[in-house]
Amino acid sequence: MSEVILHITAGKGPQECRWVVAQLARAFAREAKGIGLECELLDGAEDLSPSILLRIVGDGASPFAAQRIGTNLWIGNSPFRPTHKRRNWFVGVALAPEPETISDLREDDIEYQAMRASGPGGQHVNKTDSAVRATHRPTGLVATAQEQRSQHANRKLARLKLAIMLDERRGQAKDDARRSQWQAHQELERGNAVRAYTGSKFVLKA
Repeated sequence: MSEVILHITAGKGPQECRWVVAQLARAFAREAKGIGLECELLDGAEDLSPSILLRIVGDGASPFAAQRIGTNLWIGNSPFRPTHKRRNWFVGVALAPEPETISDLREDDIEYQAMRASGPGGQHVNKTDSAVRATHRPTGLVATAQEQRSQHANRKLARLKLAIMLDERRGQAKDDARRSQWQAHQELERGNAVRAYTGSKFVLKA
């Protein structure tokens, strides 16, 4: 049984794109369930989160993810600015890196601190010190995790979020000499969507 973690992000897009991130995660979960795959939201439960981590488990998880990696488009009127003329909203989908493959991320360099969870996340929130703050000492990057019910699971999730941060940092450094390509990556690739959804029910466009 295979497992993949998708990173859905609004990039530098406006609040509409953050809204699309949440709706797209729900659409992916619905599609995954429809073909017998398990889907779990690992991070990004708060309102208008700029990014979401979605865990897909089951035979066929990798092909399912491959069909969705890249720029995804939602076509519809802004839920926040009904008179806005723009109808095309783009978000990015990528595979989250495996922490073990990030050479800059050594366990000895991470400082973990337990803390009390807050905000959305279930009945366990605010009742235990299950949330975790992870600090990468060499860079000062900080990641927090509270979505999971155990401190161990949140520790693992915080480490994954640090891996994503370091991977993005490394990508930015590599592409400094090719600034136009990096800018395109940051803003998401317009007009070249791998999937397009339309309407309030997020129906996949043929």
